[in-house]
Amino acid sequence: MELGLLFVVAACIIGFIMTWSVGANDLANIMSTAMGSKAISVKQAIIFAVIFEFAGAILGGSHVTDTIRQGIINTDLLTQTPEIYVHGMLAVLLGASTWMLIASFLGMPVSITNAIVGSIVGFGVLIIGTYAIHWEKVGFIALSWIFSPAIAGFVAFGLFKAIQKSILATNEPYQSARYFMPLYLFLVGIVLSVMLVLKGLHHFGIYFDTEQSTAIVLGGGIIVILLGTLIINQLPRPNGEKNHEQFVYVEKMFSVLMAFTACAMIFAHGSNDVALSVGPLVAIINVYTHGGQIVQDPPLPLWTVIFGCVGVVTGLAMYGRKVIETVGSGITALTPSRAFCATLAAAMTVIVSTSAGTPVSATQTLVGAVLGVGLARGIGALNITVIRNIFMSWVVTIPVAATLTIIFYYILATFC
Repeated sequence: MELGLLFVVAACIIGFIMTWSVGANDLANIMSTAMGSKAISVKQAIIFAVIFEFAGAILGGSHVTDTIRQGIINTDLLTQTPEIYVHGMLAVLLGASTWMLIASFLGMPVSITNAIVGSIVGFGVLIIGTYAIHWEKVGFIALSWIFSPAIAGFVAFGLFKAIQKSILATNEPYQSARYFMPLYLFLVGIVLSVMLVLKGLHHFGIYFDTEQSTAIVLGGGIIVILLGTLIINQLPRPNGEKNHEQFVYVEKMFSVLMAFTACAMIFAHGSNDVALSVGPLVAIINVYTHGGQIVQDPPLPLWTVIFGCVGVVTGLAMYGRKVIETVGSGITALTPSRAFCATLAAAMTVIVSTSAGTPVSATQTLVGAVLGVGLARGIGALNITVIRNIFMSWVVTIPVAATLTIIFYYILATFC
C-alpha cells in the first residue's frame, strides 16, 4: 500500500480529534455529577481524570477494542481488498468524530459507543453488504444500550432511597451519617476492589481463585473505610444542632464518598470508551504494519492507548463545560449524596459490562442513573425538556454518524 503511511498519519490526526471530542463530551458527562454537585473542584477533576482514565484504558480496555476491531464486521471478507477496510476505518473516525464535535458544541451528551458502532455498521452494510455484519453481536450491544441505563437507574433509585431512609430523613442526620457512613464507604471499596480483581490484575496475568478474590475484595473495602474515615474526621464538624447545619456537614461527608466513586467511574470510562475510540485507529495501524494484510487478533500497541488518553483528558480540560452543565445540573438538581448514588450505580454497571467485553455507553448509563436519583425524589424533580433533548440526541446519533461515515468513505475512495 503506497499510501499506507499517509493513511496512518491521517488516522492519528483524526484519531486525536476523535479522542479530544470524547473528552469534551463523554468524559465531561462522566465528570458532570461530581462537578455539578460541587463535590470536587475543577483542579481535582483534572487530576482524577489523568490518573484513572489512563489506568482504566491501559489495564482494562483490550476486550472492548477487540470487539470493535473484529466483533462487528466479518473482516475475512476484506482480506483481498484491505484498501476498502482502511478507507472504511478512516471514514468511521471521520464520521464519528465530526458528530461528536457537533454534539459537544451544542452541549448534547451523546454516546461515542453509539457513534462508533453505528458508523461501523453503516460502512459494513452499504459498502460490503448486510451479510458482513455479525448481527448477533450488534444486537447484543444494542440491547446493552437499553438495559445498562435501566439497570443503573434502578440501582441508583434504590441506593438513594436507602440513604434517604437511613440518613437524610432521620431526626439526627449527622449522627445517622456517622453511623452508616462506614457501610457506604465499604460499598465503594467493594466496587473498587472488584474492578481491580476483574480487570487490572488480569492485565498482568495475575489470577485468583474464589477465596483469594473474596479476601482481596473484603480487604479493599476495609482499606477504603479506614482511608475515608480518616479524611472525614478532618472535616470541621457542625457548630450547632440545627438540621440545616447537619445537612451541610452530611453533604460534605458524601463529597468524600463522591471523590472515591468518581475515580471508579473514570476508570470504568477509560476501560470502555478510550479503547472504543482508538479501535478504528488500531485497525488501520495493524493493516499498515502487516504489509497491507488484515490480521486476526493483532496485538494492541500500548502507545495508541496512551495517545487516546492524552486526547480525552485534553478535550475534557478544554471544552467539557457545556456537557457538564447539561447533565450535572440540567436533568435534576444534584447534591453530593445524589451524585454519589448516580455515579456509583453507573460505575458498577459499566465495569460489569466491560468485563464481559460489551461496549456499553458510559454516557447513557450515567444519564440513566441520574434519572433514577431524580425519580426517587419524584417526577417533579426532573427537567423533562432536557431529558427529551438528550434522548433525541441518542436516537439521531446512529443514523447521523453512519451517514457521515458513508459520505467520508466515498470521498476517500474517490480521491485516495
